[in-house]
This record gives sequence, structure tokens and C-alpha cells, in this order.
Amino acid sequence: MADVKLVSLTIEGRAVTVPDGMSILEAAKTAGVLIPHYCYHPGLPVAGVCRMCLVEVEKFPKLAPACATSVGEGQVVHVHSPKALEARKGVLEFLLINHPLDCPICDQAGECELQDYTFAEGRADSRYREPKRFNPVEDFGGDVLYVPNRCILCTRCVRFMSDVAQDPVLNVSERGDRAFIGKADGYDLTNPWAGNVVDLCPVGALLSKDFLNRARAWELDRAPTICIGCSQGCNAVAETRDNVVVRLKPRANDQVNQYYMCEVGRQGYREFNRRDRVDQPLVRQGNTLAIAEWDDAVASAARSLAGRRLVVLASANLSNEALFLLERTIVAVGGDGVFRLERGVEAPLPGAPDLALRGERAANAAAARLLGFTETASLGSALREGDALLIVGDPLDGVGAADLDRASSIVFVGTALPAALDARAAVVLPITNILEEEGTLTNLRGRVQRFLQAKAAPGVARPTWYVLADLLAAVGGESRFYMPSEVFAALASTHASFAGLDYEALGLRGLPVVEVGAPAGSAEVTA
Repeated sequence: MADVKLVSLTIEGRAVTVPDGMSILEAAKTAGVLIPHYCYHPGLPVAGVCRMCLVEVEKFPKLAPACATSVGEGQVVHVHSPKALEARKGVLEFLLINHPLDCPICDQAGECELQDYTFAEGRADSRYREPKRFNPVEDFGGDVLYVPNRCILCTRCVRFMSDVAQDPVLNVSERGDRAFIGKADGYDLTNPWAGNVVDLCPVGALLSKDFLNRARAWELDRAPTICIGCSQGCNAVAETRDNVVVRLKPRANDQVNQYYMCEVGRQGYREFNRRDRVDQPLVRQGNTLAIAEWDDAVASAARSLAGRRLVVLASANLSNEALFLLERTIVAVGGDGVFRLERGVEAPLPGAPDLALRGERAANAAAARLLGFTETASLGSALREGDALLIVGDPLDGVGAADLDRASSIVFVGTALPAALDARAAVVLPITNILEEEGTLTNLRGRVQRFLQAKAAPGVARPTWYVLADLLAAVGGESRFYMPSEVFAALASTHASFAGLDYEALGLRGLPVVEVGAPAGSAEVTA
């Protein structure tokens, strides 16, 4: 590989050395200097239409747009010089001429770039005395509303749909002061990736119907997580208010999802707010399930599994740590581990290499395969007469009574008790969902990624790895784990595929495993 040519320059008095061809705006980031901008986004083609990123470059005859100007050897760039500040102040004044005073009712308030830059560099008052123009809100279809009064015509949404989604539904209609974002007749933003235009909008012009008026930005708690909508493993941010998940947004990771997230992943947040959660351990007494202490419930579960061939039905959304502990449990008791997969239509994002809503609608099937679990289409075919059945995380959708009849005893470890188990489960152990615990997942390319806890668990539900570690100890296995990092360390030390990986070193962007078996039908999607 040829050596990358480097150039040295000075930005706001700070010396930086960056690759040749990089824009001044990106180079400034390496120096810790944020150049205000609206139309520029690192995942979109450069447009240079907002003129907000104007900077002063010594020996240049006029101000230069930082997003569209490449660095040069010896350049001296002034971001906050009087000349640059005055130019940006003028740009802000023009943008605010017809912009309504909607901040108190706008969903974008608190995370609005127009709000931030106006506060930092805008005029203290307005010289505009004429009435502001008004246009009605338009439904763009899908989950998107368009508020033209707030639009600053940065064209991020147009470029995303045209260049990244390659579904040119949006355009800039009219010209001059009458311009607005138009939608092609007969088309809507129903593309599975169209919701990203809401994230890309720097102001409150494009809004999510689902999130509309639900919370203010400063009321939300945020935590990094991994989307479990499919095997892509998109990096996301879970936003909660009063311990209720209100929104999932993409988190940038060039190796996985760049800056984007599909609608299946976004709308999946509702599953984390279920009200039918099991929040106490239950043990069968006669014909009913009665609340029990944790120690008693785990001991009862171990007795139910002892002395029989064990079949573990694991969800393909369980963490690496949970799957590893289940593998150890199978070794200790003897038996097999299986998992079921929901499948759907694969929907690639054409302008983002190797990014798609995958056909496998589960986050951790790759790790399940690596740890010895096999995929099954029918639970009944995996069971023999008299087997003990341990179900972990699987909701049993589509599983009938006949599929469970062969099991002599059933222990359910999950978040909500399926109706099929009301009269069959011997023990029910409540666990947390992925937003209520921490751990790691492995995507279809073998990238191991961490997720952190975003909300509190209901009742006395415990993290999945914690419950399974106790169960492993109760059935006679070796288990001395008190942190998910300890479980991961044991996984990495005993499985060659995960060798050399360290829980803390994974960071929030992840690292690849040594080897991973690609699932059938998961050919790499390229642009």
C-alpha cells in the first residue's frame, strides 16, 4: 500500500498534520476545533450550499468554505477571526429571517444546531420587522413530517435519499427565497432507511411522527447499545425518559453501520417497554406458579434439569456471555443447544458498502454457531421423549403444545412468559432485556461489540449472564463469575475464535473475532 502523503498546517494557532486531500473542516476536528456547519455531513457528498463554515485562510483572496476546501502545506486557518465571525453572523441572520420562534414547541430544541450556533455567534437582536412567511406542515410518508417554516435548505435529506438510499424521492423545489424541499408526486418516504433524514436534519424541519412531542432532549438519558433487529449489529443510542425507552438512534461506526439505522431497528424499541414482564422468580406448586426466592427458584430449576438429557432452546439475541454459560451448562448436564431464527427480506442501503437490513432478524446468530448451537426450524424435532427443556429468551412464537409434549420438565428463563408455558413451566426465572444489562454481541461479520445498560430492570429480574451463572453452578458446573467482563474473559480463554479479545479493549466500536462462519444467504452487500 502506497504511503499516504501528509500535509502540515495551522488551525486557530494549533499545528496539525493530516492526510493530503482532507477538508479543512475535518482537519479542524483533529485539532479539537469545531467549525460551524449545516449542509456538510461526513456521510454525504459535499454540497457547500449553507456557507456557514466560512473560514479565513491566510493569502486566500476571500473567505473559503471549510467543507469544500482541501488542506494545503503551510496553510494558516482562522476560524474565529473578526472577518469569519462577521460572515457567519450574516448567514445566521438570513437563515432566521423566516424561521419561526418555535423553540419552546420544537422536538429539536436542545439538540438543534441552528439554536446552538445562533447562541454562540448570532446577532443579539433581529433587524427584520416584516411578517414571517408561513407554510403548512406536510406529511412525507413513513415516519417523517416536514415543517417547511423551519427548513434551512441544507439539502442533507435530498442528498441522502439520492446518493445513499438511491431513491430520489426528495428535491429542492422552486428557487431563491421560495425554495423548499419537495417530494416526488406519488412517492413517499417508505424506504426502510428513510428515517435517517430525521437524524440528518440539523434543525426541526424533519420530524419523527412516532417521537413527536414525547420528550425534550434534556429530559433523556442515553446509553450506547447494539440494535438487535438483524444480524448487521448496527451501533445505536438508546434514549430513555423515566425508565421508559422513547427512541433508538444510530451511533456512528464506520466498520458496521456508518451513520445510519433502518426502520426495523428504530421501531424495535417498543419491545423493551413491554408491560407483561415477569419480574419475580416463579416455581410450580400444584397447578399454579408461585413466587419464590431466587436461591430456591434456581435450586428448583437445577433439580428439574438433572438426570435427563438437556435441550437448550436459546434466543439468537442473547449475549455472547449468556450463550457461553449455556454452552457450559450443556457440557455439565449433557445434551444439545438449538436456536430458531426469524427471517425476512434483505434490504441493502446502496450507498453504504456492506450495510443492509439483513435477512436474519437476530443479532447474535454468529456467536450461537461459534459456540456449538445449531439452527432448528422446529422445536419438536430437537426434543426426544423425556428430555429436559431449558428455554432462554425465546418467545416461542409459532410453537404449539404438541412441540412441547415430549419434554418431561421445562424451565423458562426470559422476560415475558409465553402463553404456551402457563401450564407447563416448572420454573420461571426473570431476566433483563438487552437495554437493562451489559455485555457483548457478535455480528454477521464476526465483529464483537459491547452494549451498556440503559435502564433499570423491573422487580427483581437479574441480568441474563448472572442467572445463567447461578444455574450453571447449581447443576454442578464451574461458575465463579461476578461481572460480565469475567464471563467474557473465560469465553476468550477457552474458545480460539475469541482468543486475544479483551472486554475493555473492545471499546464502543468493537473488534473482529478470529473466525466466523457466514450464515447462508448473507453474501456481502456492496454499493
